Amino acid sequence: MQDYQQRLTQYIHEGMGKDSINRLYEAVSHAAMEEIKPFYPTKAQNKTACYFSLEFLIGRVVYANLYNLGLLDDMRRVFEENGLDPNIFESVEDAALGNGGLGRLAACFLDSGATCGYALDGYGIRYKYGLFRQRILDGFQKEEADDWQRFGDPWSARNEDERVQVNFKGQSVWAVPYDMPIIGYGGRQVNTLRLWQAEPVRAFDFDGFNRQDYEDAFSGQNEAEAISAMLYPNDNTAAGKRLRLKQQYFFSAASLHSIIRQYKARFGNDLTGLPRHFAIQLNDTHPTVAIPELLRLLISGEGMEFETAFNIVRDIFAYTNHTIMAEALEKWEVDLFCDVIPEVYPYVVMLQNHLKSTLARLPIAPENSSGYYILENGFIHMVRMAVYATHSTNGVAALHTDILKNDLLKGWHTLYPERFNNKTNGITQRRWLGLCNPEYTRFITGRIGDGWLTNLDELQRLLPYADDPESLREFMAVKLEKKRQLAAYTRLHENGFELNCDSIFDIQVKRLHEYKRQLLNAFSIMDIYFSLRDGALRDFTPMTCIFGAKSAPGYRRAKGIIKYIDEIARMINHDPDTNDRLRVLFVQNYNVSYAEKLIPAADLSEQISTAGTEASGTGNMKLMLNGAVTLGTYDGANIEIVEESGEENNFIFGARVENIRALEGKYSPLKIYRENARIRRVLDTLVDGTFSDGGTGVFRELYDSILKGTSWHAPDQYYLLLDLEAYVQAKLDANRACADREGFARKCLLNTARAGKFSSDRTIRQYAEEIWGLSPTV
Repeated sequence: MQDYQQRLTQYIHEGMGKDSINRLYEAVSHAAMEEIKPFYPTKAQNKTACYFSLEFLIGRVVYANLYNLGLLDDMRRVFEENGLDPNIFESVEDAALGNGGLGRLAACFLDSGATCGYALDGYGIRYKYGLFRQRILDGFQKEEADDWQRFGDPWSARNEDERVQVNFKGQSVWAVPYDMPIIGYGGRQVNTLRLWQAEPVRAFDFDGFNRQDYEDAFSGQNEAEAISAMLYPNDNTAAGKRLRLKQQYFFSAASLHSIIRQYKARFGNDLTGLPRHFAIQLNDTHPTVAIPELLRLLISGEGMEFETAFNIVRDIFAYTNHTIMAEALEKWEVDLFCDVIPEVYPYVVMLQNHLKSTLARLPIAPENSSGYYILENGFIHMVRMAVYATHSTNGVAALHTDILKNDLLKGWHTLYPERFNNKTNGITQRRWLGLCNPEYTRFITGRIGDGWLTNLDELQRLLPYADDPESLREFMAVKLEKKRQLAAYTRLHENGFELNCDSIFDIQVKRLHEYKRQLLNAFSIMDIYFSLRDGALRDFTPMTCIFGAKSAPGYRRAKGIIKYIDEIARMINHDPDTNDRLRVLFVQNYNVSYAEKLIPAADLSEQISTAGTEASGTGNMKLMLNGAVTLGTYDGANIEIVEESGEENNFIFGARVENIRALEGKYSPLKIYRENARIRRVLDTLVDGTFSDGGTGVFRELYDSILKGTSWHAPDQYYLLLDLEAYVQAKLDANRACADREGFARKCLLNTARAGKFSSDRTIRQYAEEIWGLSPTV
């Protein structure tokens, strides 16, 4: 747009830019914000959906916003004319206000909502520090504070007039909203991400300071600011649990106040119509405390009868389940809950009593009723509350939803089958192909046009090109270029590490957790290394195995896995007999921006979670879209990826859910270990002196967890030894397939061509039509 170029040029010449990255960032952002002023925020004609999420992993927004506005090329042109580097913002904020797939999904949903014309606003917390910055020192993860606002935050507007007072026991804080525009592709619709910042109602105790109670004088300010200081405080302690509950209530309560304020301004004081004009999606159980809080507001604040208020609550709320992992199914101690938000607890009791009366009318044996209770054995079960007090419960992949219906929430599904539905996750193709892979974008658009940017099903028109040798050669050239770009990036950020761009890039990038089985990947690398050293493996195409992951700071075993991978990398990368064929890299500080470099360069997408543990996975979709082949288990969205692109174009291995269920109580990893020399040789590297864990004992702990188990889980809880041989064979099959470069390129291109189902545009349309009752506004 000519206006944008002129405005940006003017800002630069008037001194807003040039002298620092911060000033340039402000210039670029403010000039773009001027473009959207006439139509921001887009007003909903009828109904607004509100996405409550403790995480929004939005990443770097400047390039994404300019891309969606069609201004990215204009910015680059102005910068080049003024002797500035258009890529200068690579060092600017990567707003890591989330931990992984759940937060990145929330960001994709907001992009799709605006692009598809739905009034979809996000609500969360404006953490001062996002997910930590990770450094690997001597193989160990070290955490550093991630001050994502150090370059400013020109895309957010502080809206102090709409601040909300949130009350805890013995403490009141202000929730101050910062509103960020969510710009749909083409700029047709702009929605809002409202993030709340905690500030003290009383910042400074002057009298206390005069009495020389210096620490107490600032305690109110410190306690308030701690609420929005950091994503996910360590909740291994009572203090950590208390802060986490405060965070959940803080943003839920503030967001409900904001929604009610909007409703009254537009529709008057009769709140019985609230569900006709607003829908609230609970992204996992973190915001479930909003249920009793809304009951409190309606009954105590508006004078409603319980039954009327409950019907409003049920009709406005919907719940997305993201996990079947027992440790992630939240429950709060009643004593802690009452000590933090005592005013809310009576409404939890009301929900419990209402549930009891409902169960009494149903054909449920009295001895089985307690399994449904929200309050049981001194705990508040948030999943039960979420299912009972909402009108919709959805899983995020077909297999995951089946597990909810037939296992985890089987009783609830029997009671309310109409409430359960599947919404397979998706990703935004604008961010995860259009923006991060312009070379491949040109390849695709040059063949089928650019309609795929808003209708990913258009990619099916690429299918004929999978049999076109010239297209396959051009695809391989694009992939090589993305590898070279990644190599240049790792050279700068990984202490000069040199990637072999002619090798296969085998990439596993995701949160570090035992069920995601980075350790299984590490074991497979060791097995292949031993085979190369022994000369047993001769037919092997050079491969680079790349990991990217962060462990939760208090997750000792996950940190041990990082150390083990680093030890493997040190040994293999320095072995002159094998390092021309096999190399290993664990990248530091994996985040959204690093993902934008890694994903387009991948040949093999490692998706190897134990069957039945990964709810969905969205990293697999991003890699598929960018022309990588899945090497994975029959789990989560892998199943649907294989259904779309064909098992012959991917490499699937390992036990399936039904196999694992059949093994319950019978599985013996110790028997496998004793009878299989290959597996024993690999596992023993944890304890036989091959590697050092720096005296921490964590390698022995990993070893024992597999062969002996612990007091809280059975041996080899995630079936690493069961799947190891099949996994190595699948990896070698994929390796041999890569040797046929044209044949492998065909598999890659077919994966892209059949990725249409995995657009978050499709997912959001399903939420809008099937859960929220929402129509497009444009």
